[in-house]
Amino acid sequence: MQEQNMNWTKNYLHDYKEGMGQFSEHMPEVAHQFSQFSEACFKEGELSKKNKQLMALGISIVAQDEYCMIYHTKGCVDQGATEKEILEACGVAAAFGGGAALSQAVTLVQHAYKDLQNPVN
Repeated sequence: MQEQNMNWTKNYLHDYKEGMGQFSEHMPEVAHQFSQFSEACFKEGELSKKNKQLMALGISIVAQDEYCMIYHTKGCVDQGATEKEILEACGVAAAFGGGAALSQAVTLVQHAYKDLQNPVN
């Protein structure tokens, strides 16, 4: 059930979290292993957490994965990425993924970024 006090982006993130929770109930070992692997991949290393989130955003745009676009836009914001940094990552994705990638960048990612800058409760 979606909360009325959530914006569009928060609803997407809520749906993803709820879906992962249900998946975890049915496939706890797989969910646990995936979570551990993902956490290891996104740890600070030679690349910063912010750069890893920007990379993940670009990949999700080219892969046309809406939930990951929103999730990694939030990851970028959480790691302190500026709007220009996010849009630059979108531009690189568009250079690789063409018009389909650009259409996601200029709609979904920008919408999510704006929502994340103006949180509702």
